[in-house]
Amino acid sequence: MSLIENVPVEPQDARQESSDRAHRSNPRLSRDSLGNAAASSELSALLGKMKAAARKSGPPDYDTRIDHLDKLERMIIARKHDIAKVIGMDFGVRSKHESLLAEVMVVVNEIKHARAHLHEWMETEPREVSWMLLPGRAELLMQPVGVVGIISPWNYPVNLALGPLVAVLAAGNRAIIKPSELVPDTAELLKTMLTETFAPDHVSVVTGGIEVAEAVSLLPLDHLVFTGSTRVGKIIMKAAAENLTPVTLELGGKSPAIVGEGFSIAQAARKIMQGKCFNSGQTCIAPDYVMVPKGRADAFVEECKAAFASMYPLIQSNPDYTAIINDKQYERLQFALKDARERGAKIVELNPAKEELDPNARKMAPHLVLHAKDDSVLMQEEIFGPILPIRTYETLDEAIAYVNDHPRPLALYFFEHDQKRIDQVLSETVSGGVSINETMLHFAVEDLPFGGIGGSGMGQYHAREGFDAFTKKKPVFYQSRINGSALLKPPYGPKIDFALKMLLGK
Repeated sequence: MSLIENVPVEPQDARQESSDRAHRSNPRLSRDSLGNAAASSELSALLGKMKAAARKSGPPDYDTRIDHLDKLERMIIARKHDIAKVIGMDFGVRSKHESLLAEVMVVVNEIKHARAHLHEWMETEPREVSWMLLPGRAELLMQPVGVVGIISPWNYPVNLALGPLVAVLAAGNRAIIKPSELVPDTAELLKTMLTETFAPDHVSVVTGGIEVAEAVSLLPLDHLVFTGSTRVGKIIMKAAAENLTPVTLELGGKSPAIVGEGFSIAQAARKIMQGKCFNSGQTCIAPDYVMVPKGRADAFVEECKAAFASMYPLIQSNPDYTAIINDKQYERLQFALKDARERGAKIVELNPAKEELDPNARKMAPHLVLHAKDDSVLMQEEIFGPILPIRTYETLDEAIAYVNDHPRPLALYFFEHDQKRIDQVLSETVSGGVSINETMLHFAVEDLPFGGIGGSGMGQYHAREGFDAFTKKKPVFYQSRINGSALLKPPYGPKIDFALKMLLGK
């Protein structure tokens, strides 16, 4: 049976909408709940072929891995315009420039970084040996884990499928990729491109509905990467636990932006609106809410109006302004605004030309929300759209306390020039990543890992940490021909007694 059902408009984590629908109707993710036994059987056969191929060929050497990365880079660059086109088809309107920046350029830069550092990452790492074991030696051998599953979401459907693949290939592994069914055109393009580029027992893309994603999560993979909502992340982790499959969970949460007392309200508003409006807020690390010093909320609202008008003088016909992915997400966001309004919040729409926006086109103007109640949908759920609640604080300690009273976010943004205050925020808060005086750009730094903590995820990839995530650092001890190991076996005698006395005392 199909697990995909109609979903009522209600609060929910946004990035894995179809998964959420499925698991609300069937909260236990188990082999008994699979909607498509054929998908499970076919995937098991595919995994078997991949593992057999890995055993036959052995771990790929440096030159082979470089060749794999080169192929992936050439594929992406050759099809960059196709990538932007199909994502636009899936969204209705998706800024071509945002697609080229976030889906193409970021991944290409990751490939270049991995290629530049791969030799260093692959090197065997010597480790110290205590004097008792000398002249033996020890080292860590870098070994591919095997076959990695990648379940990617709809909001950045190429980046969040191929970004993990960069690290998977650099580490010498094979991959099964399941793109979101909410971006069918992009999923088909990914399947076509990767089928043309890699052998099916090396990299395969499997498409289909939630039953396929379930089947992937239940495979005895060597590692599983899931990007999506916190709710579904918990279910994925339970499914993977059946086979003790290690997981990397890239989730989300409510990423705060704090504007320091001495920072320019105009500059902060411009940076925060850039981050909030990129992909119309449908970004896991978009600023979810902002905290400004008490008495400066009205000034911040005015600066947000000016910043948005300078970037997007028009909304409806503007190809730079991305649409909400589908009707369900659009309705969810409207519901959240309605809920906030009914609870007494003040809502300010940013619509410079005062356009009548067509709901069928799903172009949603940004909304600033003041005095949102803590129990409102906007303050309880990840927003994942162009809505920005604004809170005020009297002291920095108060702002930090508010952040720490909530689940640890995937990102945190602080706008401040005073290094003492910056250090305080960095040391007293815990988040997946941080940008100071900027939003979201820490994700684009090739040498920084990306990953959440607690409710915002576990594990990380990008940079050396991505290579490490999909590598088994195998500890190896080499015994020398001449050694003192005879002391360590029975029958024990005076020599071992003397040695233990020297080490441990009488």
